[in-house]
Formats: sequence, structure tokens, C-alpha cells
Amino acid sequence: MASIISIIPIVLLFVLMLGFKMAGHKSALLTLVVTVLLALFVASPLGMIAPAHAEDSIIALTGWALVEGLLKAVFPILIIILMAIYSYNILVESKQIEVIKKQFTSITDDKGLLVLMLVWGFGGLLEGMAGFGTAVAIPAAILIGLGFKPMFSALVSLIGNTVATGFGAVGVPVTTLCNEVAEGGSASVAQICETSAFAIIQLAPLFIILPFVILTLTDKHNLVKNLIIALWVGVISVVVQFVCGYYLGSETPAIIGSLAAIIAIIAYAKVFARKASNGSLEGGADTLAGDCKSPERLTEANAEGTKVSADLQSAEQETKANIAEQAVKANFSLSESFKAWSVYLFILIFILVSGALCPPVNAFLKSHLVSEVHLPVLDSTFKFGWISNAGLMLFLGATIGGLIQGLSFKRLMVILARTTVNLRKTVVTICSLIALASVMNYCGMITAIASGLVAVTGDFYPLVAPMIGAIGTFVTGSDTSSNILFAKLQAHVANQLGMTGQGTFFGMEGSQSNWLVAANTTGATGGKMISPQSIAIATAACDMEGKDGDILKSAIPYAVMYIVLGGLMVYFGC
Repeated sequence: MASIISIIPIVLLFVLMLGFKMAGHKSALLTLVVTVLLALFVASPLGMIAPAHAEDSIIALTGWALVEGLLKAVFPILIIILMAIYSYNILVESKQIEVIKKQFTSITDDKGLLVLMLVWGFGGLLEGMAGFGTAVAIPAAILIGLGFKPMFSALVSLIGNTVATGFGAVGVPVTTLCNEVAEGGSASVAQICETSAFAIIQLAPLFIILPFVILTLTDKHNLVKNLIIALWVGVISVVVQFVCGYYLGSETPAIIGSLAAIIAIIAYAKVFARKASNGSLEGGADTLAGDCKSPERLTEANAEGTKVSADLQSAEQETKANIAEQAVKANFSLSESFKAWSVYLFILIFILVSGALCPPVNAFLKSHLVSEVHLPVLDSTFKFGWISNAGLMLFLGATIGGLIQGLSFKRLMVILARTTVNLRKTVVTICSLIALASVMNYCGMITAIASGLVAVTGDFYPLVAPMIGAIGTFVTGSDTSSNILFAKLQAHVANQLGMTGQGTFFGMEGSQSNWLVAANTTGATGGKMISPQSIAIATAACDMEGKDGDILKSAIPYAVMYIVLGGLMVYFGC
């Protein structure tokens, strides 16, 4: 009964967004209210509360869970989302986005390669460096600027932001996963390397399938070519990431693997992809909308991107002409290129210097200007580093880049204020979702769902192990949070199933327990695709607020395929 009651918030969220097509902020807020009521009146009588909080007031427990959720939503998730959109709006305001668009299209006029380079290569790089939605927000916004439909831009960005999330923010999810199950709470380098390699093995088919899906969504008329490109880019991606994970650990697979993917795509474009004689993008025009290079046009494109209008043909012709002009070989000087890319260049520098790849700097930033909020009843302390978070790095990089691009500091602050106001619905959505996840966690709902699945599946549990991780990410919006919630559960089930020794998994020897634990992050990366939090970021980047349900409906089939394939890899690898 506890499992059935606990799944009500998740089902309700789906029903409101898909069935009633309710806007994301309204769906999330209503679901939060229902979750709080379940926590107050049902959780304790059904014995869902963890023993550590069994004697606490349910009102106080729920209240402080809400506080924790709101704090986590603002610091740093909302800050990072805000700064990611802010960085793109600077490029629009300075018109340097036009230079970036021309440079991308000068590589190739093949739509598929352009989209794959942005959402799989560049998006993966952003995820590896910063995480927290940047890999959805920035590529989606650039695709809009290139003239692609908002719905398409949102969907492919969500699909692309999957396998890399396991190693996002310089490997935090996998590192956290290993620490949760390690003795003493601190995993060895060997354990992290082994678990990283296992996760990549479990995800291996998806490294090829997802690029193929992205390419086919972009151009469905060249399936053979799409398959060849997917094999080329996918094999390089998975091999490089496996080598990085197996030998270096969790910090570098997404970063180095994405750089390798970008190089592979450019190499293919230069060697095999011929320019169309008329200068227009190769492939069909069903993914294109009108010129969307300004915030005002984003709203117009939203209407065009979600339905076929009577003047669709005219819009496609307009877009073809727009991108054909951009696709002409662009010869920019080094200084011009530096100016155009200065925003992202400085963001990259600040993130790399402040991250785990530079331990002295990282340690200094994390130990200074850290705010702590003690949360009674929860017996925890919320910490936020004002100078160590990715949001600050995005702000500094974007602001310095904006100054280099000729915008005054006053103008930059106006852009920031305008961006903040435009994200008001996203703020409601994110705050509601993170608070909902916190309440479900502390009131035992998430554990009850997982325990129910374990009881039902028995020896077939490895098939559904990734689903556990996906549920965690769907609710929390975070691969890291999912790993915190369910890492110990996965290790406990491994012990129950007798998976306590060494084994061979698709040719690699290692711990059976680590194999099942790795399955959590495998599923968590798939759940990222349909997480309402990720969808809220996509709607904000594509100016599609209120269309959350439409995006979710489009993404669900790919998420189901993802999680099922992950489950099959885990099961047959045992």
C-alpha cells in the first residue's frame, strides 16, 4: 500500500502535464500541494517515515523538508539556469550570435551534423563542465538562433543531455554514488574507476542509438547516412569515455569524450559532407522555422514550432534562405572569433580552473565564503559556496565576455534583470519540483517506491535497477540526488541477490555489487530526459513556457527505450 500511495505524486504530475496539458509551473505547484497532504496525513500511519525521524513531528519534518527543497532549488540550480540563459541573451544583444551561427554553418551545411555537434558534442562538454541544465539551455537557445523550431530544439537537447550527465559537473554524480556505498563514506580511486567503466559499458549501445535518433529527428530521409555518422561518432565517444573512466575516474569522461565527439563530427564533415550547390542546408525542412535570432522572434517561433500552420511552406523557405546566407564560408579573423566566443571561452576557463581538475583552487573556493543553514528536525546543514558554484562562473564568464563584445556593464545588468523576469514561471516550477522531491525523500515515499519494485521483481531486479535511478532523477531532476537516494538500496539488493563476489561483465572483470550500483546512474541519465526540471529548463530556453506537457509527451518514448535498453544491458551483463 505504501508503494502505491507513494507513486501518486509522480502519476499526478504525468496526468496533469500530459492528460490535462496543464502548464509546468501549475502542474508542479499542484502536485507539491498533494504531496504535502500525503506526507502530513498518510506517511506516518503507513509507517513510511524512516526510523531516524519516527519520533519527530510530521508537521515539522514536512515543513523543514520544504525549506531544504527551496534552498536547493535556488542555490544553485535556479542561479545556474538564470546565468546560462543570461549568457545566451548577451550574445543575442551584442549580435555575436550571428558570428557563431556562421562559423557553425561554415563547417557544414548538413543539418544533422550541425545539430549533433551542438547537442551531443557541445552539450556534452557543457554538461561535463557545469551540469545543472546548462547543456539543455545553451544548445537549445543556439538551435533556436539557427532557425530550428522550438519544439525540435527542446527535444533534441533533452535527448542529447543524457549519457554525459552521469559524469556531469566534473564527475560529481558517479563520485557521489561511490562514496555513498563505500566504507567510511569515501570511495577509493579504484572503486570510482571501476564503477565509471561499468556505467559506460551499460550505456554503450546508447552512445550509437542516441546520435542516430538525433540525426533522424533532424533529417528522416537519409537513414543510411545517419547510421554511418552515428556509428562513427558513437564508437569514438564510447571508446574515449571508457578509457577515461577506466584509467582516470569520473572527472573527465564527459569532457574529453565530448571533445572527441566534436572532433569526429568536424572530421566527417570535412572529409565526407559536401556543400550543397545552392548553399542551403541539406535534408528536409520539417525541423526548421523562421529566423529566430531575437527574443521577440522566439515567441513567434513558439507558435510555429508546435503546430503546422497554413504558411509553413513560406516559413521554411524563409529559414532556408536565412541559413543559406549563414552557410557561406565565413572567414573571420582570430580577434573576431575571440570576440564572438569570449562568453563561452571565459565560462570554460572559470569552470575548469575552479573545478575538481584544479584541486588547490577548488579547495580554496569551497572553504571560503560558504553559507550554512542548519535545518532542525532534518538534522542536516545546508551549505552554499558563494564563490565555488558554477552559477558564479557562468556569470563572470558571460559578463566579461559581454564587456569584450562592446556592451556596457549597465546594459548587461538590464539584460540580467530582463532574463530574471522572463523566468518567473520557471522559478515556480523548479522550486515546486525540488521541494516535492525533498518531501518525498524525508517522508519515505521514494524509498517505498523502490522497495515495492524490489519485492515485485525478485531475481529479475537487475532488469529494473536502472528504473530506480530514473525515478530518482525524474523526481529530483538530478543524477547526483538520485544516486544519493538509491545507492545504498542498490548495494543492499546486490547483497540479497548474492552479488557479493567478483564477476565478468561483457569481458571486464570487477565487483558484482559495483555493477548493480552503477545501474543506478545508468537509469538516472535516462530519467534526466523526462525530468520536469529539465523540461522546465528547455521551455525557458526555447520560450515555450506552458508547453511542458507537449515536450514531455514527445520525449517519453525515447526515455522508455533508453531505460529498457539500460535494464537489458545490466541484466545480461550479470
